[in-house]
Amino acid sequence: MWVVRRFLSSVVQRGHYAGQPGLLLRPRHGSLPADLEMRYLQCTCCWRSQVPVAGFETLNAALTSSSPLSSEPCKEEHSRSTLDTCYTSEQRDTILQLLNNATSAELAGVKLLRGRKSLNIVDYRTKHGPFKTLESVVNVPLLKHKSAVIVFNSILNPEKKERKVRVQLAKFIRPEVDRSWLEDASSIVSIVCGTNKIAWAHVDRGMTVLEWQQMDCPNFLKGTYMASSYLNDVSSVVSVLPSADFYLIEKPSISVQNTTLFPVMAHMRTVEAMLFALLEPRISPPEPNIPPRVLNMIRIAVGRHFDLIVGEARTSGAQVVRQLMTESVTQKFPRINVPQELLAKYRNYFQMGSRRGGEELCDALLQAVAFYELLSESSS
Repeated sequence: MWVVRRFLSSVVQRGHYAGQPGLLLRPRHGSLPADLEMRYLQCTCCWRSQVPVAGFETLNAALTSSSPLSSEPCKEEHSRSTLDTCYTSEQRDTILQLLNNATSAELAGVKLLRGRKSLNIVDYRTKHGPFKTLESVVNVPLLKHKSAVIVFNSILNPEKKERKVRVQLAKFIRPEVDRSWLEDASSIVSIVCGTNKIAWAHVDRGMTVLEWQQMDCPNFLKGTYMASSYLNDVSSVVSVLPSADFYLIEKPSISVQNTTLFPVMAHMRTVEAMLFALLEPRISPPEPNIPPRVLNMIRIAVGRHFDLIVGEARTSGAQVVRQLMTESVTQKFPRINVPQELLAKYRNYFQMGSRRGGEELCDALLQAVAFYELLSESSS
């Protein structure tokens, strides 16, 4: 028994036996410190594919409950399968048949293809010929891998035409704008104001986080709301905000009946007004064909979207954000893609009892995700 244990120990340590890779390998990327490097479980089906496992402490608990990637047999061609390898030949033929022959009106009946995307598909195949592979579909503007998978699955399993309550734009966006303007946006900046800081998340249409940070505002809720002091703090934030098609500013839901919250309400409205004034370009007279650059996102709508409403109050979104970060590491097509450097930076921000003050960061990211998902629901 001692010999067997020693033999097995040496196999694990060396990571190979008779030329086969070991079960647990650490890639030699060198891009991150050792305790933050990605680890991979080697697939015993083909001995080639690898399943990534996050090395972040805050994600460990969630990793045990989430299902990494797919349980389908691995493809030997490459460890990261293309879209074509995710479907059978019959399924690929069905999808390509519709994409190559349907009119824009027919394509609009497929989930996520209403509006500009259906026209882009027709324009693309007119210029480049019919689609020959599923992977080539992601070359169509506004169609990335995650959206393409939803489209393919909708073609294979069309939803029954049931009476469905449509999400109205006016329910979560103010002022109401033409949906096509929002659908054509390449990126947005989601902004959330707190009592002593402002946080923002820059997210593109492919659901990738480009920037995610916050800035302290030491003059907030100090003294008698000195306009010059507030302007200094808000201007400092605006000066470092990234460029985007739209800026979404959270519209908090504060009850006017609770007089103890009047100072907070006055604070929120002051910061909101300054952000609108500093971010909205001044065009005189206003042109009807140019959409507003700054919009309000209703806080209560975001809370309902993520089931964070208890009674009339909204609870913390920290747990939801931790789950989104975990999915970004463990799933092939996550709900939102969070870069590895941001995962490493914020891995300890959203734990229970944390004093790092990450609520505004949570809300900024959730607001961006809810915007894209609610926009998709309102157009389907």
